[in-house]
Amino acid sequence: MISILCWMVFGLFVGIFAKALHPGDDEAEGFLPTVGIGIAGSFIGGVIQWLMGLGSSPFEPSGFLFSIVGGVVFCWLYRMWQNAPVDPPSGNSE
Repeated sequence: MISILCWMVFGLFVGIFAKALHPGDDEAEGFLPTVGIGIAGSFIGGVIQWLMGLGSSPFEPSGFLFSIVGGVVFCWLYRMWQNAPVDPPSGNSE
C-alpha cells in the first residue's frame, strides 16, 4: 500500500514539472491525470535511458530527471494525438 502512495506522490511531482515545462491548454488537468503523466513519464524516461545505454532494461522506471524528460515527451505525444486530423469516412454513400 505504501508503494502505491509513493508512486502517486512521485508521479504528482514529475507530472507538475513536466506540465510546467510543456505548457498548453489542451492537456488534461487534475490530480489523477497529473499523476498519470508523471508515472508514464517515468517509464518513458526508462526507455530513453535504456536507448542511451544507461539503463539495464527498457521496462524499468527511471530517476527524477529522466522521468521529467519522459513526462515532457508524453505531453508532446498526447498533444500530437489530440491534434491529429480525423479522416472522413471513405466510400460512396449514394
